[in-house]
Amino acid sequence: MPRESIDDDRVRLTHMLESAQRAVRIADGLDDAALAADEVRLLAIVKSIEIIGEASTRVSETTRTRCPEIDWIAIRGMRNRLIHGYDAIDERIVFATLRNRLPGLIANLTAALARV
Repeated sequence: MPRESIDDDRVRLTHMLESAQRAVRIADGLDDAALAADEVRLLAIVKSIEIIGEASTRVSETTRTRCPEIDWIAIRGMRNRLIHGYDAIDERIVFATLRNRLPGLIANLTAALARV
């Protein structure tokens, strides 16, 4: 793989990692009801998840294959749902993603960046 492709993938993986960390940080110490009541934080979390999905679409097939522990299809699906279904976002799904999926994604992206 050309060096510039590897560098591009590292940038995209870093964007994904930083966005996941940002979403978790924004929600720190707040329960789902408090997040739902805080429009600014909720929108920031949704935007961070959108960025994760968008960056994932720009990672090369080679790197995606080398990182099977990352659920690329689910990440893209979540991005598409948030972008195209902006008018009917289910906060419960956003919060489940935030609480149940992002911590593992952070760990997997950290490991992937060490390998790429």
